[in-house]
Amino acid sequence: MLKIGLIGCGTIGTSICKAIDDGTIEAELFAIYDRNMDDVDKLLSTLKRYKPQVMETSAMIKEIDLLVECASQGAVYEVIPAALHAHCDVMIMSVGAFADEKLHKTIRELAKDNNCKVYLPSGAIVGLDGLKSASSEEIYSVTLTTQKPPRGLAGAPYIIRNKIDLDKINGRNVIFEGPASEAVKAFPANVNVAATLSIAGIGFEKTKVKIVANPALTRNIHEISVEGVFGEFTTRVENVPSPTNPKSSYLASLSAIATLKKISNPFQIGT
Repeated sequence: MLKIGLIGCGTIGTSICKAIDDGTIEAELFAIYDRNMDDVDKLLSTLKRYKPQVMETSAMIKEIDLLVECASQGAVYEVIPAALHAHCDVMIMSVGAFADEKLHKTIRELAKDNNCKVYLPSGAIVGLDGLKSASSEEIYSVTLTTQKPPRGLAGAPYIIRNKIDLDKINGRNVIFEGPASEAVKAFPANVNVAATLSIAGIGFEKTKVKIVANPALTRNIHEISVEGVFGEFTTRVENVPSPTNPKSSYLASLSAIATLKKISNPFQIGT
């Protein structure tokens, strides 16, 4: 049985652990870690089947088959290279870290050299299967338009840096428009999906992102438009925000669970 270690016991990490605990994911939850011990204790109190050890990542990666990162872009720098050196497969949720081309290249090379797999769930978007298929030929453009209630953007570096008062937004307002390379740094907790799109498609500089604050919304909306040799397609998903974190869509947690189910299942479906 797949032995899993997880770092980051927030919204997505907790959802994954509960899915392992209730048998939705056929795996063993061996260890967890978070710098915030309150989050660790809260998570442990909800588990019934497994009582994972609380371990520093350096010790955890020597004992597990797969490290699941649900912490932050900073954690990707800190722990993923070490895990790959230890011949441990990894699943990364903070995909925005790959806007750093040097890090992206390093992790790809480490995975290849150590015969490891790096898994990037689709997150809160739909249509990645079509994009991956289309990328077998030339793709002309990829555009992501994300709309969120204003408070869902609270705390983003771009919002703070530009002193945007989200409470004063009373109509649909384009907050940001630019390449994915800038978007994932400006809104690291909001548009990791832009990084996933970039990696699957035409790269961070060519993938365009528009972020819209819309107080009329109660859901997070992601629209993707792709044009290429194959033709064109558009996808739209209206996500219910996570009950415990309005910055994250519930579908992001579900995509992580689905990825782990796929890893542990010998029967594979889809591109």
